[in-house]
Amino acid sequence: MEEEVKRGMTRERQQERRAAKSSNVVWHAPNVTREMREARNGHKGAVLWFTGLSGSGKSTLAHAVEERLHAMGCHTFVLDGDNVRHGLCSDLGFSEADRVENIRRVAEVAGLFVQAGVLTLTAFISPFRRDRAQARRLLGDDFIEVYCAAPLEVCEQRDVKGLYRRARAGEIADFTGVSSPYEPPEKPDIIAPTGEESLEHCVNLVVDWLAGHGVIRPEGGR
Repeated sequence: MEEEVKRGMTRERQQERRAAKSSNVVWHAPNVTREMREARNGHKGAVLWFTGLSGSGKSTLAHAVEERLHAMGCHTFVLDGDNVRHGLCSDLGFSEADRVENIRRVAEVAGLFVQAGVLTLTAFISPFRRDRAQARRLLGDDFIEVYCAAPLEVCEQRDVKGLYRRARAGEIADFTGVSSPYEPPEKPDIIAPTGEESLEHCVNLVVDWLAGHGVIRPEGGR
């Protein structure tokens, strides 16, 4: 148990896993540990959880941060909301129950990436605080919440996918910000002011935070 905790999985989460599984399923400890993978990668594994309204720039920022991290030699992967719904979560809709399950699945998958020593970036509206809190509980200290702060009026003006227009016309039910609520983070780890600052500025904020908290090595020349 102590060794599992050291590898980044909380004691409470381990107990939940064991309680949820039948007696003939046993957690198998790997020969190649997370620490070994992180040592080879030269950085820690973590989950950057980008949350915000549709049109707030979550995917844009997540991919731009990944591009910067990749150029720095980091091992990265982006789990994008739309992409995940083409496969892993293709059976889910947008009801409250389905949104909860969508976030649970993503958190579990992100946790596997972290065990591989990968810097994992997730871009999901994830509108409810309780669901993000659940993701943080599952991932422990590996969870880094990045709030893409852009007001509804700015996101609606952008409307890059035409979704707000369709939601206002009643063509899309349970649309966050229109017919379904978005609950902003109360204490995010990083606030990226995507509604007013440049993409480069927001990328720098995220990368500097990671370096300042020892997740990655400082970027040379900055």
